[in-house]
Amino acid sequence: MTKDQDLNKLDEALLNSQEFQRKSMASRLNWLRAGVLGANDGIVSTAGLVMGVAGATTDSAAILIAGVAGLVAGSISMAGGEYTSVSAQKDSEKAALAKERIELAANPELELRELAWFYEQKGLSLETAQKVAIELTAIDPLKAHAEAELGIDSEQHASPGQAAISSFVAFAGGSLLPLIAVTGPWVNYRIQVTVVAVIASLAVTGFVGAKIGGAKSGKAILRNVVVSLLTMGITYGIGQLVGTSI
Repeated sequence: MTKDQDLNKLDEALLNSQEFQRKSMASRLNWLRAGVLGANDGIVSTAGLVMGVAGATTDSAAILIAGVAGLVAGSISMAGGEYTSVSAQKDSEKAALAKERIELAANPELELRELAWFYEQKGLSLETAQKVAIELTAIDPLKAHAEAELGIDSEQHASPGQAAISSFVAFAGGSLLPLIAVTGPWVNYRIQVTVVAVIASLAVTGFVGAKIGGAKSGKAILRNVVVSLLTMGITYGIGQLVGTSI
């Protein structure tokens, strides 16, 4: 086997590896975004709801009913909203690709110059930009224009169904923790137990989300905890005011 053949095999293996990693990361981030958002919303929303009811009444049955209703409604709403949002994004990407495909067929010379111009704006010389544009167009013109001009991957689209399922499960799972904490047998300490449980769980989701996404965990944890404390404090105070007035 010649040196050139070895290099070609190595290049092919490298490209395949990078392509796999890119698609794997895109899929993982799609699940992460929907999952972490759903879990956080489930924890904070349900905690705020049950704390508000707990501030107005000590009736465990009423608190449980309110929490379950919030869990079911929130999970369905979260999944539906995520499905609609991702579907709209996917439809927009497909429409943009269809338009680009028509433009490539109608005026390939102009599109080639346009592609070269994009690479010129990134700092390449005119000669190098034209060479890059020609070579990329020879391989896959639609993919080249989609990445340079539209900033999207012509072969990879977010899945609305995947995002919806992830959001539903994550919201429901997140909602269970404050619901269990506030309706447990520790009636005299339900508020304290709920606050501790919510803070701990949001610290975990913030840490995990930041680590998987490659970001710093400190800010994510602090943001989650502060928002949850504000939510629970405000709704509990409102619940007490309403309960007292009624």
